[in-house]
Amino acid sequence: MDLGLKGKVAMVAGASKGLGYGTAKALAAEGAIVSIASRDKAAIEKAAADIVRETGGLVIPFEADVRSADAITAWMSTVEKSHGGIDMLYANAGGPPAGSALEFHDKDWQDAFELLLLSTIRMCRAVVPSMRRRGGGSIVVATSSSVKEPLPNLALSNVMRGGVSSLAKTLSLELAKDHIRVNQLMPGRIDTDRVRHLDEVNSKKAGITPEEQKTKALAAIPVGRYGNADEFGRAAAFLLSDAASYITGATLQVDGGLIKGVL
Repeated sequence: MDLGLKGKVAMVAGASKGLGYGTAKALAAEGAIVSIASRDKAAIEKAAADIVRETGGLVIPFEADVRSADAITAWMSTVEKSHGGIDMLYANAGGPPAGSALEFHDKDWQDAFELLLLSTIRMCRAVVPSMRRRGGGSIVVATSSSVKEPLPNLALSNVMRGGVSSLAKTLSLELAKDHIRVNQLMPGRIDTDRVRHLDEVNSKKAGITPEEQKTKALAAIPVGRYGNADEFGRAAAFLLSDAASYITGATLQVDGGLIKGVL
């Protein structure tokens, strides 16, 4: 299937590694012009070079901390000036610290809000005017399986990603008249640095080894393995593309069957 992405302009946040990297790679492989961002300049430049080498696509790195409104505006303005506009946004950020709800202080909650929810609001607000001028666009926001089943020891993420999920649905209704689609992509256990770190944190909490923790996690996944970033990225590329032109306000689980609920 041709996803119709050749020459389309995409912005992918948090793309130096993990799910953002997988998404940027999939878009570049389909012929999109991809601007990728991370707060780590060296890491995002390396990621861009790696994706270009693997796909032969056009990938432009940008140093931007999505917790900063000014950084998001600068990134968007640079992309629009260089390529004439923005067709797609993958809104993504790293995860906040693990822990239970009552052990965190006000600043921890504020930091998590700025990292996950406010950054997504700001990214969407930045790109929508350009998408309107181009007659439409597509936004995919990254959430987590926790928006359906809160995860133990991830209170900050559970609460804030739930807000991001509600934001995506709200925006899908508000922006449909502008031909801008908004969907959320919900990873389960994808083999990334973040998931490996959480396995280590949870293993210490449970008094077991990281290997035992992973075995325990695998037992809950019907397909019997963690996913990989490329699998996630291909799902993101589909949702962002015109191949999904009649899909908005939807939630796509990329979880190997981890979530057992019907809806």
